Amino acid sequence: MFSFKQFTVQQDRCAMKIGTDGVLLGAWTPIENNPFSILDIGAGTGIIALMLAQRSHAEQIDALEIDEEAYEQAVDNFENSSWSDRLFCFHAGLDEFVEEPEDEYDLIVSNPPFYSEDYKTECNQRDLARFQDAMPFEDLIEAAALLLSENGVFSVIIPFKEEDKFLALAKEYELHPTKITRVKGTPTTEIKRSLLAFSRNEISDFPIDELIIETARHIYTAEYIELTKDFYLKM
Repeated sequence: MFSFKQFTVQQDRCAMKIGTDGVLLGAWTPIENNPFSILDIGAGTGIIALMLAQRSHAEQIDALEIDEEAYEQAVDNFENSSWSDRLFCFHAGLDEFVEEPEDEYDLIVSNPPFYSEDYKTECNQRDLARFQDAMPFEDLIEAAALLLSENGVFSVIIPFKEEDKFLALAKEYELHPTKITRVKGTPTTEIKRSLLAFSRNEISDFPIDELIIETARHIYTAEYIELTKDFYLKM
């Protein structure tokens, strides 16, 4: 169990446990467009949808999860939150979900599977959550382009090494970056992650910045504390 300030997340049935990536995306994702409807693709425990329920006034927050155990856990986590009337999880793959889209979304978020390398573990559930062939970036971007409302925002966290590829793919679907934050664990380590936000409107001068999580072990930077203080109990 993982307790945040306004909700609790059970994660014993999920292959992918709560980590910094999901919390970063949930806290960082722009909501200045005051989304009415939100879609979290690949929900896992439901952590990102829950964070966005806390941060926004969105009345419709849908989540999509293909793994049955994770789906059931996300449903439980949603039902046990203060926002159960606004949160709904679909047990489906992205390909099924986009076959007959019923809604457009003002905000689409995803913490997609990362590892595109060819090695696998012995745990099929974990592989599904972690390997990109379960949901290739192009499929994710194509779905976002299909489901995003006219003034919607599409927000992801990906490995920094994949940033150029992801930006190029998004451009093919006429999704343009509006904000980029590159994440480093400490001041001396390499950039590890890219937080990317997109819209249908091309902006020539969008903000690009850097976020450092800690200066030493468990000594968090002021920027990281400011970003996550509404969620972590000890921030």
